[in-house]
Amino acid sequence: MHQTVSIDMEKDLLEANRKLAEENHKKLRGMGVFSIDVLGSIGSGKTRLIERMILDLTEMGRPCGAILGDVTGDDDYRRICGLNVPAFNLNTGKECHLDAHLTGHAISDMELENIDVLFIENVGNLVCPADFPLGTDRRIVVISVTEGDDMIRKHPLIFREADIIVVNKKDLADIMEVDIDRIVSDAKRIRPDSPVILTDARKGEGIGELIDALNIPRS
Repeated sequence: MHQTVSIDMEKDLLEANRKLAEENHKKLRGMGVFSIDVLGSIGSGKTRLIERMILDLTEMGRPCGAILGDVTGDDDYRRICGLNVPAFNLNTGKECHLDAHLTGHAISDMELENIDVLFIENVGNLVCPADFPLGTDRRIVVISVTEGDDMIRKHPLIFREADIIVVNKKDLADIMEVDIDRIVSDAKRIRPDSPVILTDARKGEGIGELIDALNIPRS
C-alpha cells in the first residue's frame, strides 16, 4: 500500500514538473529566447563551457544570459557576472537538481527582452536532474575525462536525455589514462542520434563545434 502511494505521488510530481516545463518553454520561445540546460557532475567544467560559449556567441552578435543553479553559494554566478551579461543565482537548498518550478521563478525575475540565448547551469549531479526537464530547447550533458571512462555506463539515464554529449578536458586523457574512444563509443550506444563533442574548455577547443551543434535559430 505504501509503495503504491509513493509511486503515485512520484508520477504526479513528474507530471506537474512536465506541465510547468512546457509553460517555461512557451514563455521563453514567446520572447524569442533559445534556452539550454547544461548538466554534469561537479568539476566537469560546465561553468567554463558556458563562459566560453557566451564569449563566442556575444562576438557573433547573439546576446546571452544565464541562470546558475547550485545547492548553495554564488561562485558560478559571480564568474558569469564578470562577463557583463544578465545572470541569476538559483540556490536549491537541500535539493540536488533544478526543477521547472524553481526555474520558472528565475525566468520571471530576469529581464529577457534583450537575450537571444539563455544558459541554465543545473546542479552538479548525474542522477537527480534526469527526470526533471526545465522547458529548455536543448539539453547538454557534460562529462570530464577526469571522471573516468565508465561514467556513461554507470549513469545511462541522463545521457539518454541528452541532445548533445560533451566530453570535456580532453587534454587530460593521457595523464588520467582514460580511453576517450571508449567514452565516445558508450555515448553513441546510449544515444546514437546525439552528437558527441570533444572539448578543452580551458583553451577554448571544440567550442565552435559545440555552438554549431546547438543549431541556434536566427533571431
